[in-house]
Amino acid sequence: MDWGLHAALGRDAEAVKGSTLDRAVARRVLHFAAPYKRMITLFVIAILLGALLSQVPALLFREIIDDAIVNSDRSYVNLLAGLILGAAFAEALLAFGERWWSARIGEGLIFDLRVALYDHVQRMGVSFFTSVQTGALISRLNNDVIGAQRAMTGTLGQLVSNFCILLITLLTMFIILDWRLTLLALALLPVFVIPAKRVGRRLQALTRRQMEHNADMNTLMTERLGVAGALLVKLFGRHDAEREQFADKAGNVRDLGVRTAMYARVFFIALTLLGAVGTAAVYWVGGHLAISGSVTIGTLAAMGLLVIRIYMPLTSLTNARVDIMTAIVSFERVFEVLDTPNAVPDRPGADRLPRPRGRVELRDVRFAYPPTDTAALASLAPATPDPTTNGDKPVGPALDGVSLDIQPGELVALVGPSGAGKTTLTALLLRLYDPDEGTIAVDGHDLREVTGESLRAAVGVVPQDPHLFHDTVEANLRYARPGASADEIADACRAAGILKVIEGLPQGFDTLVGERGYRLSGGEKQRLAIARMLLKDPAIVILDEATSHLDSENEAAVQAALSAALAGRTSFVIAHRLSTITSADRIVVLDEGRLVEQGPHDQLLMADGLYANLYRTLVRAEGAL
Repeated sequence: MDWGLHAALGRDAEAVKGSTLDRAVARRVLHFAAPYKRMITLFVIAILLGALLSQVPALLFREIIDDAIVNSDRSYVNLLAGLILGAAFAEALLAFGERWWSARIGEGLIFDLRVALYDHVQRMGVSFFTSVQTGALISRLNNDVIGAQRAMTGTLGQLVSNFCILLITLLTMFIILDWRLTLLALALLPVFVIPAKRVGRRLQALTRRQMEHNADMNTLMTERLGVAGALLVKLFGRHDAEREQFADKAGNVRDLGVRTAMYARVFFIALTLLGAVGTAAVYWVGGHLAISGSVTIGTLAAMGLLVIRIYMPLTSLTNARVDIMTAIVSFERVFEVLDTPNAVPDRPGADRLPRPRGRVELRDVRFAYPPTDTAALASLAPATPDPTTNGDKPVGPALDGVSLDIQPGELVALVGPSGAGKTTLTALLLRLYDPDEGTIAVDGHDLREVTGESLRAAVGVVPQDPHLFHDTVEANLRYARPGASADEIADACRAAGILKVIEGLPQGFDTLVGERGYRLSGGEKQRLAIARMLLKDPAIVILDEATSHLDSENEAAVQAALSAALAGRTSFVIAHRLSTITSADRIVVLDEGRLVEQGPHDQLLMADGLYANLYRTLVRAEGAL
């Protein structure tokens, strides 16, 4: 479908049904457009001048017929023909300038909006990402930003262009040429516009369904063609079933594509017929007027050239409200994300955390995870029940009155049943969330009073399943410290026990690790994550089940790397392995969000409380292996 036909169709009226113009949104749109004010002005001037120049050939053609030919003036014919040619070149130059400014404005606006959205979203709290659908969020960053860009250049440009062309053409026809033939051309418009709008609405509905089926097809490809999805398909041998499922979805897209193409052709034929009938009517009535001497032959010829120029703009302008509201809705959806508040923002005037010694204090900390509807946009969240409730019974707090005083360099093992609050405690220490009550401090500095960037620079994390980007080994390591030297990277890898493995890879440090590091074994990924943490050189280290899924050989290698990594650092270790727990300076036992026991291994065994029960369970489990 060409742009002119798309403009005539307008946008999806159902999508903006009931929408009204929000002046606040309009002001914000103008604010984003302000840097391009000069380009927008030149863009509009080019459209206006192009509309004026488009009238010149018809008027000069009338002059050739009524004056130059009648008077057999060859030199005048040459002059007028030259002027027509010059007007055509000038109009082409203006069209080039119009497209240049349109592209600069549109692409510049896309850049500004995308960077603003990406920067805002990637600074959001973790609760935002755990509550939204990733596909919906990426769609918002892509499709809605493009919709906003089209609103600025496509919608604005088409509305201004159509209005200028229509107004100037009608004025030329009505004042300079013949008002009677102009009214005749306008009188025919409803005969074709009303059926054409019905076809247009049907085409919009088909297009909407085609987009939905495309989304289904893309979702299927995203799930099945990722490493994990492709592996699952192979493990269950479902290749033929997957082909049939994909073919079914692709078939829906194909069938709707054929129907859309036919409706588009019907619409185009209707507009072509409108122009043909309008031209025929003008020539028919105008021919009788010319015979009677009411109009000149040149005027009739000029009217025939101009009449076809009013139908497309008129048809498009009938959808002007839908165009404007679609533009506003696109911007509203972009601003909706930009206006989503960060749950864990830096306070105004927050200080940088000085190089910490590693003392960590928790004072009567209470925390409950926020409900989904308060953590993210409803339009981005999946339509599922609120995970913070269980029927009508609210879920209790994740931490309830926890107080701790951890000394610099102390190794603390966090122990407790599943859901006891171990991971939540480390998340609060990283300030991924703020406690509802109480305070958390590092070296006496309340985490709310320091910048998040400086806090996380002081804390290193090795998670249970470390995430690696689809990039080289070196790029993944440098993510911790981009300015690190080659020697510093090698030293960190040597301390983590991974240097020989990297040097044995096909391209060494330049080897691609694959999506999420799938080309490396579990132990290699863990040791690479430890090297990345060592390169960061944090004062505080958090290990979240870092060896729980490893075999004995890999666990031994990772444990050796951890021993070097934790030396002299305040460490919080969430582990289910006896060797890690019993070697800790202090064991902190949590249960249902409460701190129930703390102390060294021998002391807690003698107390014969929850830890002793957990320990005996672990002994039996490891003895059975």
